[in-house]
Amino acid sequence: MLHITEEQVSEILTMPTAIELVEETFRRLDNDRAENHPRRRVVMQNGTLLHYMAGGDNQDGVVGAKVYATNRKVGARFIVLLFDANAIELLAVVDANALGQIRTGAASGVATRHLANPGASKLALYGSGFQAETQLEAVAAVRSLESVAVYSRSAEKRESFASRMSEKLNIEICAVSSPDEALEGADIVITVTSAREPVFRGELLAAGAHINAAGSNHAMRREVDATTIKRCDIVTADSIEQARMEAGDLIQAVDAGDFAWDRAIELSAVVGGSAPGRTDSNQVTLFESQGLAVEDVAVARYIYLQLQ
Repeated sequence: MLHITEEQVSEILTMPTAIELVEETFRRLDNDRAENHPRRRVVMQNGTLLHYMAGGDNQDGVVGAKVYATNRKVGARFIVLLFDANAIELLAVVDANALGQIRTGAASGVATRHLANPGASKLALYGSGFQAETQLEAVAAVRSLESVAVYSRSAEKRESFASRMSEKLNIEICAVSSPDEALEGADIVITVTSAREPVFRGELLAAGAHINAAGSNHAMRREVDATTIKRCDIVTADSIEQARMEAGDLIQAVDAGDFAWDRAIELSAVVGGSAPGRTDSNQVTLFESQGLAVEDVAVARYIYLQLQ
């Protein structure tokens, strides 16, 4: 059994590789070659939460779970347990902070590849934290970005983010002072915040825009307003089962009568070809990202194999 460290994950797992692995995982979900169980949580009296989620790949013969503990006062610890599904052998325990960051970005990269207009080149990014880096990196890997406008509540953090990521990706990234300014001319939008209220006004959204909503994983939190949901021609989720429990953007829209669950489709259906994606350049599309354990399993298997 291997213990795979954060340093090894960061050295081995590139964003282009992660995007291909996650895309193939969605294809396998669409034709029943992979299985995913949604996240559950144990809530402790001291504020600690234990989160656990599981998945398996029937084609590659691996099964595993992602388990992580969080406490706002202390921090977080993430691991993935990877098993050989045939030999019932624990192959690896993978430190999974970087792994989760990269594969979460990769899922948005896959959604952007399949749902955004081919010529989309202007990005509005809401959030400048840990996950925003790989969200931007993933979209830049699948679309030729000409400009990025980033907004977050902290001027210092958004300025630092813009400077750092401009140099890393060789893209013009501008920190802006208002949510409305970020949205001007954007044909791709990313939200990756801890906001409880919508971060932009849906009426300002350009026709043909694609949105990756990656921040809300609680029923009482939302980044996307009702106007945006109503304007969306295509609403996808990585897991509708999980979205019904955690996607505050959609849960609150359903409760208000602005959305119905039968309008949602799983991204795996679009990637696998069993459901149509964008059919018109003016359609507004949305991907609600909650994160799937089967993605963690696929990425962990790849890293494990590179170390054999």
